Amino acid sequence: MTTKLFGTDGVRGTANQYPMTVEMALRLGAAAGRYFRRDNKRHRVVIGKDTRLSGYMFENALTAGFTSTGMDCFLLGPVPTPAVGMLTTSMRADVGVMISASHNPHMDNGIKLFGPDGFKLSDEAEAAIEQLVHEGTSPAQPDNIGRAKRIDEGRFRYGERLKTSLAGISLQGLKVVIDCANGAAHRTAPEILWELGADVIPVGTSPNGFNINDNCGSTAPHMAAQAVIENGADLGICLDGDADRVMIIDEKGRIADGDQLMALLAGSWASAGRLNARTLVATVMSNLGLERYLADRGMTLLRTAVGDRHVVEAMRKGGFNLGGEQSGHIVMTDYATTGDGLLAGLQFMCEMIRTGHSASDLSSTFETVPQLLKNVRYPSGTAPLEAASVQQAIAAAEADLAGKGRLLIRKSGTEPLIRVMAECEDSTLLETVVQGVVDEITAQVA
Repeated sequence: MTTKLFGTDGVRGTANQYPMTVEMALRLGAAAGRYFRRDNKRHRVVIGKDTRLSGYMFENALTAGFTSTGMDCFLLGPVPTPAVGMLTTSMRADVGVMISASHNPHMDNGIKLFGPDGFKLSDEAEAAIEQLVHEGTSPAQPDNIGRAKRIDEGRFRYGERLKTSLAGISLQGLKVVIDCANGAAHRTAPEILWELGADVIPVGTSPNGFNINDNCGSTAPHMAAQAVIENGADLGICLDGDADRVMIIDEKGRIADGDQLMALLAGSWASAGRLNARTLVATVMSNLGLERYLADRGMTLLRTAVGDRHVVEAMRKGGFNLGGEQSGHIVMTDYATTGDGLLAGLQFMCEMIRTGHSASDLSSTFETVPQLLKNVRYPSGTAPLEAASVQQAIAAAEADLAGKGRLLIRKSGTEPLIRVMAECEDSTLLETVVQGVVDEITAQVA
């Protein structure tokens, strides 16, 4: 049986280990090129990356694969993931590629594919490309081999698109800490904020190939929070390695996640008649407090499986224009085709200017229900959730929480982790039920 190549968000793994090998990247580029090149006309692909050292070899391997099937490659260099989605359509490309493992450490990398509409590929398209990877592809004739060209204007095009989302609003007078996680937005984000008039304090803008997401960015916002306090900033914006997610830090150094940002935007958009069907799309991980906040104001929360791709699929199917994840992916299809951390941060600052309220006033829109998440790492090839003792522990936890909260257990789509999450007003019960399940899973993998 062939191992499935695509996961929750493209192909991801440790560099130089399956599936993230040069050979696989070459085959994946050739397969995607063959899938999207349906005739003998010139076809093009845009390829972006973050700042991981391994990005160089994957960029070259993908370029070789695509050009071997007749695709012309436009190499963007380090740009945010949402820039790739935008430039795929802007440059009339047939496919877009982002080389990134998002919030993962530097030793990991990944390959995300976008269709000609700028959206991430459907399950059906991924399955078809994966089939071509395993079967092999026919190369182009010598006269039809593609060309490769490096372009520098991609990030500037992206920046101009983002600035139009503010509808002429200036950020003059706002002091902003921007943490770029030593990643893809290390030049783009500070430039855009400064051009919009903000006083910018950059953090995590010195990538060296190894320090992406290393004690910085949206998964480790403490450094940015400290910078906010030390510099008397009005807020902090923390991006992850490929800048498709965000955490907001208020002027007191407190951190607000994606749920709080979605609540703010949903309420504002609904009041302005901009929230389609008065519905917000979020995942099963979003806090119960968010659901209650929306319901109290006549709005609906539509939950999906974890992964911004699932959020976007539900948004497109239902015609909704706002969605995201607690982890900080915020999707605004009025402006972008995928999660965009900087765009979300800009929209938050627009609300600050429009209302005259501080970041602390706007970043605690609803009262959260206590939520506890613990992760258990498991060895490849094992299935601890199938063990009878683990199933019994899960059943007991669900019984204890009945009518008081909820329990969610799932495998991560990007790492070999089992995530155990529960919500409950009773913090003692919350800790007990989560730890009970974690202990049983740990016993199975020990």
